[in-house]
Amino acid sequence: MGLNDDHQKTKAIVIDDEAEALTRMEYILDKFPEIEVLKYLADPTKAVAIAKRTKPDLVFVDVEMPNKSGFDVVADLRDAGYNPHFIFITAYSHYSLKAIKAEAFDYLLKPVDIDELRETLERYKEKTAPKTNEKLARFAEAHKLTDREVQVIELLLQNKTSQEIGLALELSRHTVDTHRRRILGKVGVKDTSELVRMI
Repeated sequence: MGLNDDHQKTKAIVIDDEAEALTRMEYILDKFPEIEVLKYLADPTKAVAIAKRTKPDLVFVDVEMPNKSGFDVVADLRDAGYNPHFIFITAYSHYSLKAIKAEAFDYLLKPVDIDELRETLERYKEKTAPKTNEKLARFAEAHKLTDREVQVIELLLQNKTSQEIGLALELSRHTVDTHRRRILGKVGVKDTSELVRMI
């Protein structure tokens, strides 16, 4: 496998306090070579710390866990300024409305069905495909964004950090942060996650 192939993989972590559920997810996700699972974790508190450090693109998370629920995990990561896509996995359908309100990418019932997971991952791929498209162009024109600001937004849409954006665009982290503040000011939103949801 070449470096580019690996670079295009979606990095994920799976959080579930049930060993059987983790084993099933490992078995199923092994069928999707485009997903690179960084960690399978039973402890949600430990998982939050690892997610902050490894910055996965996708977080599969159980809802009901001891000490910290799946919704707590989402809140903790967003409070830390990090907003990956979340897919809730639970045995209880009554959490679906709350998951929608938490702006989860999807909600899967246990035992996870491989075909449902495939549909979810296909939609994720479509949503996260590079957005150099008409919609982003119209958005940039409406808010009078510069070409450089559009480049920064494209990378933000891929969940890149300021440091990663700086490396990609050969800019200092300070310069990237300045661009980010200008973009938020022009668009009139308070944070990056709000900006991403608009596009």
